[in-house]
Amino acid sequence: MASLSYKQFTLGIEEEYMVIDPETRELKSHDQKIVHEGQKVIKDKVKAEMHQAVVEVGTDICRDIDEAFVDVGTLRKTISGIADELGLWVGASGTHPFSHWESQLITEHVRYNEIVNELQEAARSNLIFGLHVHVGMENREMAIHIANSARYFLPHIFALSTNSPFWEGRTTGYKSFRTKVFDKFPRTGIPDYFDSIEAYDNYIKLLVKPIVLIMPRKYGGTSGCIRFSTPLSSGYATCP
Repeated sequence: MASLSYKQFTLGIEEEYMVIDPETRELKSHDQKIVHEGQKVIKDKVKAEMHQAVVEVGTDICRDIDEAFVDVGTLRKTISGIADELGLWVGASGTHPFSHWESQLITEHVRYNEIVNELQEAARSNLIFGLHVHVGMENREMAIHIANSARYFLPHIFALSTNSPFWEGRTTGYKSFRTKVFDKFPRTGIPDYFDSIEAYDNYIKLLVKPIVLIMPRKYGGTSGCIRFSTPLSSGYATCP
């Protein structure tokens, strides 16, 4: 691993934005109109999320952080413009400061219906907005090595990304209440340490079959993912 080159990696970034009513500043369930219009322009780089008040975008496979920075900026500008044409706003933060999740609608989709059926209120209340950083690697052995090494740094990186102290109109006392909301999901938190890829595979075999922990190869090779709160600025999304 001493001769590791950054050119061996690819990069992809996903962001989840809040859809906002310009008059009330509340979250707005909008039947994914932004997604439908956005797909006419940027194809599958925009997609619906479980709550109708959330829109997700994803970059192309990027060779480096500079390329990702340009792509994220373009996506933000495109989605903001489409929202404006529809009489809506989009916002970026880990949580909305005062809207209540109970008043927001769930997107009609088989996968989301399964999640809600499985996790019930934990899923319905999971109205949060994340930044997902995917790193594509050449092989699974390298991926497990880097995942093990990254465990130590995750709390430090998360501390730098906090921006969600408010929830349903209250000051929560946390810098990142988004992480506390997300804690209710059973597949969150710092991953375990694995001695080898074989140990990881054996662990997966112990889990219930429908639970998916392996990230799809969306951003080149074996993909690892770290999740943060959606940052206010596109510069923070790709901050070196």
